[in-house]
Amino acid sequence: MNRLLLRYLLISLTIILCSSCKRETNDQSLVHEKADNVIKYASGFIITEEGKIKILNIRNTFPGSKESYRYALINREDAASITLNKEEFEGVILTPVESVVMTSTTHIPSLELLNVSDRLIGFPGLDYISTPSVRTAIKQGKVRELGSNEGLNTEVLLELSPEVVIGFSVNGSNKTYDLIKRSGIPVLLNGDWVESSPLAKAEWIKFFGLLFEKEKQADSVFNKIENQYLNAKELALKAKNRPTIMSGAVYRDVWYLPNGTSPEAQFLADSNTNYLWSNREGKGSLELSFESVFSKAQDADIWISPSSYKTRQQMLNANPHYGEFKAFQSGDVYSFSNSTGESGGILYYELGTSRPDLVLMDIIKICHPGLLPDYQSTFFKRLQ
Repeated sequence: MNRLLLRYLLISLTIILCSSCKRETNDQSLVHEKADNVIKYASGFIITEEGKIKILNIRNTFPGSKESYRYALINREDAASITLNKEEFEGVILTPVESVVMTSTTHIPSLELLNVSDRLIGFPGLDYISTPSVRTAIKQGKVRELGSNEGLNTEVLLELSPEVVIGFSVNGSNKTYDLIKRSGIPVLLNGDWVESSPLAKAEWIKFFGLLFEKEKQADSVFNKIENQYLNAKELALKAKNRPTIMSGAVYRDVWYLPNGTSPEAQFLADSNTNYLWSNREGKGSLELSFESVFSKAQDADIWISPSSYKTRQQMLNANPHYGEFKAFQSGDVYSFSNSTGESGGILYYELGTSRPDLVLMDIIKICHPGLLPDYQSTFFKRLQ
């Protein structure tokens, strides 16, 4: 299953709620001087130092994962003078990394935010990428097509010989990654998608900052994102009304929607709304019947993220009973499916994870438009 389909099943069907404002991801206003080098939210990686060696410990790479992986990162200029027991590490990486292959669009914005887009040399599914600087590099032939994640072209990848491959794992087993590692190329599993909160996912920019020796810039970018998120959350508390929210749609006779402890539901809580399933706890998405959802959400004020439908007519064609919901009848149905990049990739799947501050403001704009009168949403649009 390729990364886009994976995100569709794990995100769309579980109704990831996300958005962004209309600005480039290399927004220089995000870069401040302050750096704190502290991992505040993310649980999937730890950075420590032993002399001139920086140690990256990655864990929680997929739901239920028990393994952890240690990597030694050494500055190129110091490498000759350092003695290292390589058996203690999954891999040894010279920094700053000069060439990288990535396998998920969610990681692409971090390259642009850190001004290292030129380090990307290969990706499976180039049409899914929307980040402007990378699209330019693709047109110039500087980024090679690697097929798809379920059929990664290892021949081309090994020919490119990147210094690092950034992958992801669904269940901890990937024969392609094993082949790449046997060739001497380190494969780092990025588990941002497993994190339990929006800010924890965004904090993985510090993971990339370490690889490219951009730690201070990564800290600065994240500090700004965090501040904007928390300021937006505080702004939402000024709303006088809390609209009731429903989400999701039916897929193969099952209605999928976020459980109340998910990052998606946290966006709704932080935007000061009344998500009708906020009291449901658990991992993964809720799987309910149409009748169960209808009985609870028939009169919901707003319907956010109805699967991948692009129009309300498409929804009716799939299930005429969607038209019986109040939110559908009033036209208050919002989706990110119609916000695409130059080559057709859905923008949310690329930028949403990196910019939860913009995600939250987008939802606030939908639910409390008076609080952000001048804000222009990028991802979420009202379905026509």
